[in-house]
Amino acid sequence: MDSLETSIMPVLAIVAAIVAAIVLTFLLRFAANQTFRKIADFKERSKLARAPVFVVLLSLGLRLALGATATGYPWFEPVDFALTVGLIAALCWLVLAALVVAERLVLRHFTRRVTDGKRRRRLTTQISLGRRVISALVITLAVAGLLLTIPEVRTLGTGILASAGLISIVAGLAVQSSLSNVFAGVQLAFTDALRIDDVVVVEGLWGRVEEITMTYVVVRVWDERMLILPSTYFTSTPFENWTRNSPKIMGSVEFDVDWQAPVGQLRQHLQDLLSGTPLWDGRTGKLEVTDAINGQIRLRIVVSANDSGDLWDLRCLVRESMLTQIQSLHRDSIPRQRWESGLAK
Repeated sequence: MDSLETSIMPVLAIVAAIVAAIVLTFLLRFAANQTFRKIADFKERSKLARAPVFVVLLSLGLRLALGATATGYPWFEPVDFALTVGLIAALCWLVLAALVVAERLVLRHFTRRVTDGKRRRRLTTQISLGRRVISALVITLAVAGLLLTIPEVRTLGTGILASAGLISIVAGLAVQSSLSNVFAGVQLAFTDALRIDDVVVVEGLWGRVEEITMTYVVVRVWDERMLILPSTYFTSTPFENWTRNSPKIMGSVEFDVDWQAPVGQLRQHLQDLLSGTPLWDGRTGKLEVTDAINGQIRLRIVVSANDSGDLWDLRCLVRESMLTQIQSLHRDSIPRQRWESGLAK
């Protein structure tokens, strides 16, 4: 009877640990929801941490339960080692999930309170990249913890840490391209050189920054392609940032017309067109003659808009409207070639 009770005790301890983990997970989630009930969507957004909390409590409970009831069994040591590894991995999972939840809540909070688009984009970039840096550090520590649970690796690690060669190893790794990209990504985020949703021109392509990671930047170009560039590209290569200080932007439309073109009437048509479209922000809208050579004059129209998307549509609208105006009302303004012929005497 004693041997039967002894053999069944680990099973009962495992069942008790599972039940305790389920109950504690429910109680912790209920307490967290009550504590942060004033934060909108906290209950929905915190679901991501429910599974890792349960795994952490289960791993810890199983270690304690088996440590109290199964220390004499031959299978205890490998099972205990597996539970230790599982606990470290679960703790890493929990911290990563907590960081994601915190990032979402903080971004939601600042999105509602910060009305300045520039500051909001800067905060979004810094918070997102900060979360990735911390996550990478947590994963590194977790992997180190897992390796140190192996006695042979722990002995080797102690010898490496005690040796003076560690400095040379770190220095050698620091010059590798992967770490260079990491440092470049951190530099981009915290020097405010590039932000999420910034409009940029890279490799001759216009696009918007979709994502900034620790090693690369994703730019969605105008035709919906994703251009993925290493972070070092933006620290070593000149690029255009159209929204660095403000999303408001100016652009031009140029076309050649004949010398007989009624510039004053075309200028008035431009003003009427701009005053009737919501794409124009009212800052700049002018038509100027910038050149007159070889029987043609060049007209340059400069307009402004609230952002690059509106500017593109506005430039297309102005170009098409001026073309229609010339074709329908001022056909003499269409560029033409002139020549003169005479009879030899």
